[in-house]
This record gives sequence, C-alpha cells and structure tokens, in this order.
Amino acid sequence: MLEKVNKANNLESSLWNAADILRGKMDASEYKNYLLGLIFYRFLSDQTLKTFAGWAGTDTDVSVTYAQYMDPDFELEGVTLRDSVIDYLQTNLGYLIEPQALYSSLVTKIQEHTFALDDLSQALHDLELSTQNLRSSQDFSGLFDDVDLSSSKLGSSLQQRNQVISDTMLALNDIDLIHHNGDVLGDAYEYLIAQFASQSGKKAGEFYTPQQVSDIIAQIVTYKRNEGENQIRTIYDPAVGSGSLLLNVGQHVANPKLVSYHGQELNTTTYNLARMNLMLHGVSYDDMHLHNGDTLSRDWPTDEPYLFDAVVMNPPYSAHWDNNEKRLSDPRFRDYGVLPPKSKADFAFLLHGFYHLQENGTMGIVLPHGVLFRGAKEGKIRQKLLEDNRIDAVIGLPANIFHSTGIPTLIMILKKHKTTDDVLFIDASNEFEKGKNQNNLTNENIQKIVETYQNRQDVDKYAHVASRDEIKENDYNLNIPRYVDTFEPEPEIDLEEVNQKLAKVDVEIEKAEKELDDMIAELVETGPQDDAE
Repeated sequence: MLEKVNKANNLESSLWNAADILRGKMDASEYKNYLLGLIFYRFLSDQTLKTFAGWAGTDTDVSVTYAQYMDPDFELEGVTLRDSVIDYLQTNLGYLIEPQALYSSLVTKIQEHTFALDDLSQALHDLELSTQNLRSSQDFSGLFDDVDLSSSKLGSSLQQRNQVISDTMLALNDIDLIHHNGDVLGDAYEYLIAQFASQSGKKAGEFYTPQQVSDIIAQIVTYKRNEGENQIRTIYDPAVGSGSLLLNVGQHVANPKLVSYHGQELNTTTYNLARMNLMLHGVSYDDMHLHNGDTLSRDWPTDEPYLFDAVVMNPPYSAHWDNNEKRLSDPRFRDYGVLPPKSKADFAFLLHGFYHLQENGTMGIVLPHGVLFRGAKEGKIRQKLLEDNRIDAVIGLPANIFHSTGIPTLIMILKKHKTTDDVLFIDASNEFEKGKNQNNLTNENIQKIVETYQNRQDVDKYAHVASRDEIKENDYNLNIPRYVDTFEPEPEIDLEEVNQKLAKVDVEIEKAEKELDDMIAELVETGPQDDAE
C-alpha cells in the first residue's frame, strides 16, 4: 500500500513539474491541452511497447526489437513479421504507432538535436489514421486537435516553438509510466486535472467533479446494485466533463468489465479530455459511448429512448438555455407543463437525465440550493416531481468544496419507482475538513453521508425523513433548514449568579476608587511658606 502511495506521489510530482515549461506562456486552461495530450501520447507509446513485448516474449531491448520486427525487410526463419505485429497491435490496442513515431524515438531525436515539430505533428496524424476501420476509430477521431503546435503562444518563431515542445517532452520522459499499473496512472491523471482546475479557476473547474463528491454519488447509485445479476450495466452522464463521475461509478461495482459508459459534453476540448481519461483507465472502445454536443438543445442518445441503470451529473449551475415554447412537446419536458426559466437550466438538466433513467435505476445530480425553494415555473416542476414521488433524497454539502465555485451545493437523488413516499434530508454542510484553498470532505464525512442514506432514519441535527404531508405543509419547499434543525441553543444564563458577580465587581470598583483617591491626596503638595513671614 505504501509503495503504491509513493509511486502515485512521485508520478504526480513529476507530471506537475513538467508543467513548469509551459507556465507563464499561456493560461492553465490552455497549457493543459498540450501537457495532457503529450502525457497521453506517451502513455499510448509505452502501451505499444508493453503489448509488443508480451507478443514477442521479450522484456529486454524492447524498442530495438520492435523496430527490427517492423522493418519490412526483416525476416525470422524466413517469415516477415511486420504484418503479424501490426495485426496484433491494432487488434489488441485499437491503434498503431510506428517505431520511429514512438515517444521514446522522438525524445532520441530531441537529444540528438534532429527533432522538428513536423515529426510530432506527423506522429499524431498517423496515430489517428491507424484507427480507421477499427472499433476505436470514433474514440480517436480529432483526439489531439487541441495540441496546436503552430500556436504563437508556444513562441513567435518556429525555433522557439520547437524548443518549448522539446523541453516539455524531455520533462515528461523522466516519468516511468510503463511500470505503474493503470489505477496509479489514472489517479495521477485525475490529480493533474484537479490541479489545472485550481490554477485556472472557474474556466477549468467546469470539467472536474472532486473525487469526494463523485464518491458519494457513486456509492449511492450503486447501493444494492453493485454485484451479481443486479449489478448496474449502463451509466450515463449528460454533462460528462472529464468523465470522472462515470469512472467513479464503475469503480464501485464488483465487475467493471460489464459496465458501458455513456456521456455527452458540449465543450470539444473537454470531450477530448474525457475520451483520454476513460482510455487511461482501461475502458474498452466497445464500452465507450461519448458524444460531443449540446445536451439540452440536441437530446442524446435518442434511441427508443436509450435508458440507463444509473444517471450521474454535475451540470453547469444556473446556465442559460434555449427554452423556446416548442420544447413543451419534447418528451423530456412535456409531462411537467412548463419549461425551466431561460436563465436557470438546472431543472432542464435534471429532467433530461431523469428521462433517460431506467425504471429501477437511480440518479444523482449536483445542483445549487436554489432548486429547492425557487418558485414560479421551477416551483411547479418541483411540485410535480414530489407528487409523483420521484425525489428520494436531498444532501446538503459544505461550501467551497468545488474548484469552480465557493457556493454551497447539494446532491439530489431521484428514482422512478421508490419503495417509500418520503424524502430523506441530510445536512452535511457543517462537517468537513478546512483546507488552504478549499474545504474537503474526509473519508469519515463521506461514509457518514452514505450510511445515513442507507439507514434512512432521523439523525439529530443531521438528517430527517420527511413525510409527503410534511413537505406539502411546507408548500413543496425543500429548503433543508425547514426539515433539519441544526440550531445550537445558547447555554442558559444563571441570573442570580450574574447579579452576585456584578455586586462583587461593584465592591471592587468602590475599593479601587477609594485607593485612587488616597493616592491622589498623598501626591498633593502644599506650597513653601513665605520666608518673610
């Protein structure tokens, strides 16, 4: 365990140090495109050598042997091996990187001062080309588009750009990726994503859900569905970001290989990031179903409709959206009679995700507190959800635990078929560990939330199971303080004791005043008598 932690710490430190090459030249939200893209290409190159080594049955001079076997003129016992190697790599990896295009080969060129940006550009192009007509084709299409090697931000001249990329690649080359298992690399990768979000603020924070929040949602949506025949098989995130929520859910089931991952993301750069992240975590191409598009404007997926065992989401808070009245006929929204307001798409995301939830599935979504009490159209939608017994739990989180905002947020749990007609309220807003830049939920904090959800019982000043009548009496307002009283009364004051203390103070003051008067009297001097008298 300690060895795993040390490896992760060393890897994280090395990756972050590599970012120093690009810091100052551009915003963190931009240089992450280069750094993460190059890290991923390094990973793919190392996977190529690792897979080839397994096929060739060798673990020494692997890159030399790979170059030899890929030579069209090389024969072993009269047999040319190149085609066999290519077929094996494309079948098992879903892509091909030629020996001269390997990350290590490009680094050798850098060290020999023969590297040109075109070498890297061609390598990235050839990688994508190698996936054509393979099951991985869609997952690699445009994957490295954000690694803009011609950007003036890398330098005003070709020589400067060449030097910056060379230095960055050399820094990344110091990291031993091939001997780290996928979990360590994946953890380090998510660590980097979190660091970029911290450095570049709200802009980058949009694509990262903190591990602690993901963990709560994952444990809840997989509750009683994490193993055996009942294990969830499909997960959907309509605002997928980096894919961290999807991956966390997959890590909480007994057999992740049975899970298929579905998600849509509006931002193309972030969509590319999610694809890389899922591949880094070993998700097969057959189980990756990510789409680049506007979830609210263009419903996806649209087949029959496609329903999922679990829906998880951390959408942008109170975003603007096109709530044209024509959308009232959209099957995602039509049962509610009204559309969420144009300036607040929170319920639009919620209804979209809920529409794609299986009848026996569970949905977890992160939202701002306004969805609990805002009136007008949002109030009508909330009332409809409650009358239909769709809202299962409301979990209030501490403020300042997200990179993108300091406001307090909540997790809402929804189901299409509940076994109870109540709503569980959990107020976890006051239980956290204060950090330097933001607050953190400890493992104990997380487990208390999850266990409270599972037990579904009142906990003094922490949780309350509210009946339907109680919620109706509150006009369907779900503001957590209406149901969970966290008020701590002031200690009772003993007035008689206070009066005694005041009387004692009065005596002490009177004594002090007398002593002061005596001291003043002693200091008064009479003038000298006149000698003439």
